Amino acid sequence: MLKGRKVSGRGETVGANYAFGPLEDDIIIKHRLLTRTTTTRGEPPLKKLQKKFTSFVVEIEKDEDNYNDCLRLSKAFLQELSTFEIPLLKSKAVIDSNRREKENFNELMVEINSQISHAQSDIEDLKKQLEASKIERQHKEECEAIRKLIALQPPRAETQKIIQDLEKEIAALEAENTAGSRLLELRKKQFALLLHVVDELQNNIEEDQKNLMEEMRMATEEQKNGMDDASGGSEAMAVD
Repeated sequence: MLKGRKVSGRGETVGANYAFGPLEDDIIIKHRLLTRTTTTRGEPPLKKLQKKFTSFVVEIEKDEDNYNDCLRLSKAFLQELSTFEIPLLKSKAVIDSNRREKENFNELMVEINSQISHAQSDIEDLKKQLEASKIERQHKEECEAIRKLIALQPPRAETQKIIQDLEKEIAALEAENTAGSRLLELRKKQFALLLHVVDELQNNIEEDQKNLMEEMRMATEEQKNGMDDASGGSEAMAVD
């Protein structure tokens, strides 16, 4: 039995408490449906039927001439049995309907699961197609970017003319470089010759300076010797 308690002032419902477990509840409900013992007022239908049948059997077993009572009790029992049978037939119809609904539901579930599987397969295929489309679009964008870059470049004839002009300029620069290299080599040789001449001149100047110094030294010595000889002769003449 489900019981809920509402907290005053807040309107919050406290968790339900079960007197029986879910499995026991199912067993009890099934038993009540089969025995029709669930009722809102008066005695359960099965108990009433049992009383009618018991009264009928007790009246039959009497040895008295009670045909009318037996007939009355039998009609009451049959009426009660019919009353008890109608809900059973209704329950059977409901059960059959529920079974058909369950079968339809199972078939629908199988169909839905199949559709879900197909949808998932379609989704995977669409994902692959999307990835392929992304790659193809990326390639197209790259090709378009390359095409734009190529379109920005000058025509091939103009490019070839520029290349030829550059080749001519490079050849002229190479020729100028060769001439410059030869001139530089010539200037190196001339400079080396000049250095050699300067060295020889410097050596000659140094040699001339040495000779001049030597001549000056010899002249000085000769003059000194002459002076010494002159003073020696004067002294000799005085002594005489």
